[in-house]
Amino acid sequence: MSDTYNAAEIVLGQAARLKDKSALIHSGGTVSYGELLSLVNRAANALAALGIVRGARVGLMMMDSPLYCAAFLGLVKAGAVAIPLNPRLPASDYGFILASAELQLVVSDSEHMSMLSKAAAGTATRILCVSGPGESFERLVAAARAVFTAAPTLRDDPAFWLLSSGTTGRPKAIIHSHGNCAQGGKLLSEVIGADESAVVLGTSKLFFTYCLDNAFLGPINIGATTILIDSWPEPEQVVEQIARHRPNIVFSVPTFYRRLLNLGAPQLAPLKNVAYFYSAGERLPDAIALAWREAVGREIHSCYGMSESFVNTLACHPGRQRLGATGLPLDGVQVRLLDREDREVGAGEPGVMWIKHPSLALGYQSPEATAKAFRDGWFCTGDLFVRDADGCYYHQGRADELLRIAGQWVKPAEVEEAVLADQGLREAACVVVPDRDGFDRLALFVVSARPGEGKAIAETRCEQDLPQYSRPKWICEVGELPRTPTGKVQRFRLRELLLAELTK
Repeated sequence: MSDTYNAAEIVLGQAARLKDKSALIHSGGTVSYGELLSLVNRAANALAALGIVRGARVGLMMMDSPLYCAAFLGLVKAGAVAIPLNPRLPASDYGFILASAELQLVVSDSEHMSMLSKAAAGTATRILCVSGPGESFERLVAAARAVFTAAPTLRDDPAFWLLSSGTTGRPKAIIHSHGNCAQGGKLLSEVIGADESAVVLGTSKLFFTYCLDNAFLGPINIGATTILIDSWPEPEQVVEQIARHRPNIVFSVPTFYRRLLNLGAPQLAPLKNVAYFYSAGERLPDAIALAWREAVGREIHSCYGMSESFVNTLACHPGRQRLGATGLPLDGVQVRLLDREDREVGAGEPGVMWIKHPSLALGYQSPEATAKAFRDGWFCTGDLFVRDADGCYYHQGRADELLRIAGQWVKPAEVEEAVLADQGLREAACVVVPDRDGFDRLALFVVSARPGEGKAIAETRCEQDLPQYSRPKWICEVGELPRTPTGKVQRFRLRELLLAELTK
């Protein structure tokens, strides 16, 4: 029996049977499973003609499109390593990524060619434009053969890398295997019970782990249909896409759900036909969950994952969403909550989440970083959770943000939740900052719906709803919260902002 295992063949395993069924819906029409398989083979042949061989690393800086999907799966089928790149990273990060990842090729949209060419100076990386005059990836794919024999890869061979969101600094390269790549769609099939009839839309781009799984590889793996938006989505555009294509499953993030709510309930009428809404990326504030329930008549279900696990770790099942809950472990996922002495905590006690996961990464590119986070098959998420008596998990924020004041544990997430109950505040983020004497204290940053009033609103809420020991020492109103390109709050930037003020 052969030990070869190629994830692209697994993911596209139903393409022949479903050859006439829509796999992708995009601005130019639809792509059937048969057409997608042909496009993937053409992409693999085009990449091979460019000298891309098994193990070669190739970056993809392309907006979501059938060609992006074909390039990703074509690389995997050829035994190369696909590395999705986020075009909204700081320019300085690209030089670091190209050099450290030793990319042989980057396929890029035309608007990023100049920036990438500068970043590639002094490296061996070639930059190829997706389309345009002269040689382009699009032309090479169109001219390539539509038959390709998959590389004889093994289950543990690298198939793709993901770059961490960089909430604490430079992005880290996370290595995933062919075995992991073929795991996509577990939330769809095992939690929701979705099948080939499902139509999926994700508002995040496909270089985000969340939608790479749930809105691309996952739907294709189960024979469903996914909707691609070939630009950075706006709320009005998403409503229009939902009205036109009628997806029954939507994946988004709290900040985008808030933007949709800002349109007003009448404009959200088409969303009432969506059966399941899911949210990830950060904790879903209760205020957004309740407002969504009132405006749309549907629950937003929470799920939780990370680039290191690829597939979701926790999810709330339809009909079982609890306010503030993150969810239950998916099948095959083992979870431990440990205190600061690495002892398991009981129900109701906060602990750092460690996971064993069927699609856990092989590790980081850096052996030192791998040794710190991976231990005997377990991975330290760095996130703080509480488990209730029924085994449901509740996200409490990052473990390094928990602190003890007056003998009491203070959870920044609870402070944020308290102030966000006021409609006058749009966003809130709590961070730990040392005071002049070196003691850790809480600082709260808020974005107000009524500029100039945010600090007073937050102060009132804290006095009304929080015990004295958990009230922040500093409250600052800002125009916006600094976020990573994946939308997560960069709390270290907020900490630096306040420290700079305190040292003046």
